[in-house]
Amino acid sequence: MRKITIDAADMRILSAVQQHGQLSKTRLSELVNLSPTPCWIRFNRLKEAGLIRGYHADISLDRIVDVSKVIVTVSLKGHQKSAFERFEAYIRQVDEIVECIATGGGMDYVLKVVAPSLSAFQQVMDELLSAELGVERYMTYIATRDIKSTHPKLACLMADSGN
Repeated sequence: MRKITIDAADMRILSAVQQHGQLSKTRLSELVNLSPTPCWIRFNRLKEAGLIRGYHADISLDRIVDVSKVIVTVSLKGHQKSAFERFEAYIRQVDEIVECIATGGGMDYVLKVVAPSLSAFQQVMDELLSAELGVERYMTYIATRDIKSTHPKLACLMADSGN
């Protein structure tokens, strides 16, 4: 995928949106130290380029409901492109699977599953296995408590990239 070149002002805009979510034109311009109209023009350019995919609230689930969080590593039998595509298409349809990353090395995928209970989690896994997606093996790890869950800070990632 082609990388988009951004300057320091664009970085400040993206960092402000990442940290604060959706902002008014005036508040964004104050945070990034640009006048409102040029700031908003830049913001819209970044949005149209697909750099801002959406806005999300960080909900404190543990204050609302008890949930079971399970990390699952998955290895597939076949490693053809079609096997990966079929597995990934299925995963995208399962609401309880909130994260899925493809990995290199011993396992093909790492999943994060959030379900109302361990029995609900097991039902998710039973359905996944019944879908005959070519799962060779999987390992589950029950999360006992959250230690850290954040998004990477854009400014830290861009510091050494030369942009």
